Amino acid sequence: MYSTPFSPAGARSARARVGLSTAQVAQSMTACGTPVRPEMVEAWEYGSQVPTEPQLFALADVLWCPLTVLMGVEPRTLAEHRQARQMSVERLSQLIGMDPAEYWAAESARQWSGDYRQTKALVEALGLSLRKLIGVMGRDEELSGHLRAAIDGRWKSHVGPVAKITTLNKTRVSDALRTMHAEFAEFSERYMGHVVARNDDSRLKEVAAERSAYLRRLVDHFWDLIGEAGEAPPFNTVPTY
Repeated sequence: MYSTPFSPAGARSARARVGLSTAQVAQSMTACGTPVRPEMVEAWEYGSQVPTEPQLFALADVLWCPLTVLMGVEPRTLAEHRQARQMSVERLSQLIGMDPAEYWAAESARQWSGDYRQTKALVEALGLSLRKLIGVMGRDEELSGHLRAAIDGRWKSHVGPVAKITTLNKTRVSDALRTMHAEFAEFSERYMGHVVARNDDSRLKEVAAERSAYLRRLVDHFWDLIGEAGEAPPFNTVPTY
């Protein structure tokens, strides 16, 4: 079962900034329609209990702080992006035109299956960039698979699939894959050069370590090459596929 991230230290710091006691926080939350007792607020701050989603939203309002302060993390999943915007499942479902049960299933599975219109509405409601959207939709692993195959094989055959996943135009994707293919080929050439030259194992291990590090951040590097387009909201034009 998914649970909302919560930072006891973040909650304590936020309360200290506004100068409220736990009793005053509880009183204010109760006045806002979310009744809690001071002992519960203390339990949150000491980490023995975690607030429910409605309690977390109300706590952020009372403490005048962004929800991410109380979450203690930057949003990574669809659920966390929604919570950071202090939207309930019902409210977001209404905004994007999806049945709440269907939306909840997608959020729980961390796999987005909405159509183009629903996805566009989701992006607008949650303020997502294209790069974040791909991760939220649960397609980073699929993207990584195509990138790995592209750098170690015929990169041109992966332009179409990568463009479809990312909604980027094929020219931009081609430029990125061509660059990555050349970079990865250089690792192989350097490694084989050391093998032929019979260099010591430490140098071979160094090149192998660089290669492994490159593979670990493959998706991040792809977005680095894409640049500003990855940080901008997608769907500025009609879909091309």
